[in-house]
This record gives sequence, structure tokens and C-alpha cells, in this order.
Amino acid sequence: MADRGRGASRGFRGTAGPARGGRHMPPQPTMDKPKREAILDLSKYANERIRVKFTGGREGMCQALQRITGILKGYDQLLNLVLDEVQEELQGDVEPKTRTLGLVVLRGPTITLLSPVDGSEEIANPFLAQE
Repeated sequence: MADRGRGASRGFRGTAGPARGGRHMPPQPTMDKPKREAILDLSKYANERIRVKFTGGREGMCQALQRITGILKGYDQLLNLVLDEVQEELQGDVEPKTRTLGLVVLRGPTITLLSPVDGSEEIANPFLAQE
């Protein structure tokens, strides 16, 4: 009973050595996970004009919602986009402003909406309170 609590009767506790019980565990086989499929197929929008909305990092009286339109030239699985002939529309408190940017790269995590320009039109918000 004198050795109780000192680790002598408990194996290799506290020291580097084999696993509990003195046995070595064989290495576990690695299971290959199936590759994830992309939810959004952007290949059908290649070289087409698209509209992208995302939240901007602009500060001031309110966060400005930015809308970008341009021709899709490239993308990756993280939804990072390369657009050409880009027009940026800033909608703030005063009046909307438009500027031409040319070739840009958009970070995927900041994108909130992506839609083709052709075949779609903007409508009034039916849930907005009538004044």
C-alpha cells in the first residue's frame, strides 16, 4: 500500500510510453471524404453580365449597400469572382452614385446575392410601408 498514488502500480502513468494496458494501437485507416459539389453552377454565367450585391465596409451615417454589375470572367469554389467592365452603384442616404471600375476581383464571403442581368428586372418592394 505504500506505492499507492505514486504511479508504480498503475503502469506508465505520467511518462512517455505505450497506451493504457501496455498495448500499441495500430494506425487507423484514413477515410476519404466524398468531394463536395458546388451548390451554385457559375459556368452558365461565364462571359455574361451579372449583378452582385454585397455588404460594404463603408462607414458613415449608415452602411451603404453596394451593387456591382459586370461580365463574369472567372470564379472559384469559395465564390471569389473576377468581373470585367464593372459598374459600381452605391446607394446611400442622399442619392445613388455610379462609377466605372474595369477589371475587379470580388471576395466570395462578402457576396449576398448573385443574379444574371439579362432576363431579370428590379421591382418595388411589396412589403415596404406605403407612404
